[in-house]
Amino acid sequence: MRPENQSSVSEFLLLGLPIWPEQQDVVFALFLGMYLTTVLGNLLILLLIRLDPRLHTPMYFFLSHLALTDVSFSSVTLPKMLMNMQTRCQAITYAGCISQVYFFIFFGCLDSFLLAVMAYDRYVAVCHPLRYTAVMRDEFCVILAAGCWLAACAQALLHTLLVDQLTFCAGTVIPHFFCDLAVVLKSSCSDTSLNELLILTEGGLIFTLPLGGILGSYIRMATIILKVPSFTRIFKALSTCGSHLFVVFLYYGTIAGVYYFPSSGNSKVKDIVASLMYMVVTPMLNPFIYSLRNKDMKHALQNLLLQRTCSQYFSAVLLGSLLL
Repeated sequence: MRPENQSSVSEFLLLGLPIWPEQQDVVFALFLGMYLTTVLGNLLILLLIRLDPRLHTPMYFFLSHLALTDVSFSSVTLPKMLMNMQTRCQAITYAGCISQVYFFIFFGCLDSFLLAVMAYDRYVAVCHPLRYTAVMRDEFCVILAAGCWLAACAQALLHTLLVDQLTFCAGTVIPHFFCDLAVVLKSSCSDTSLNELLILTEGGLIFTLPLGGILGSYIRMATIILKVPSFTRIFKALSTCGSHLFVVFLYYGTIAGVYYFPSSGNSKVKDIVASLMYMVVTPMLNPFIYSLRNKDMKHALQNLLLQRTCSQYFSAVLLGSLLL
């Protein structure tokens, strides 16, 4: 088939999830429910942090950025996947595919950077509690968050511009439910050695450096805690860091399963399932992980529900008095 310049390729074909046609309605309802849970759960976290003054701390400041990132990360691919399943149309425009590549890399890297910054925040809180307020001041937190957003933007822009220089054949088929960078590169008709080299080197550093910082922070915290072991101190550390550590292992474990330990042969079911884990399941579980294991979030939610109940009660009393 004759290669065409990428500007003349108007659309690609997404194969979607490897399911039977008669299963599409059930799978559509399942993923729609998961997406709505992700959006509502993370928006609830944002609302609680915004309304409760007790949550105006560095840890919850970074958590609010993580919640916003999770909503955006899922919204990059899930709405398009659900629309394709509902309309039975698997096409995606060239511009839409390139946009998915950009925002997928952007929010994926941002997630990784924010998890590393949150680990540093927990490190300072556990290892240097007396200096915590001086170190994690508001200005420094804003600088860290802004650095995460800018670094993720630069990373995504670099890979997207290189992808935009490739050529694609007419009728290109992408065997995935979204335009994953690695799959798009394999679907190109031109030489992708530079792209692959950049992914292995610079992309590998983007993956390993935040993970190394996270593991280093927790190893240091563990050595500090175990110097004077006590049940109370260990329990407090687990309650403070347990939720974040669980999210880290869930997020990085599924990413490693896709990009560093890919499935062999022609079967890509394992890769698709792992992609669904870190793009759908992890963002959906984050609100439950942080809220169910965090008493501050529980109290904030209880106060919000109590205020809403009291407001509705007084409104009903006022309306009844006016009618009388």
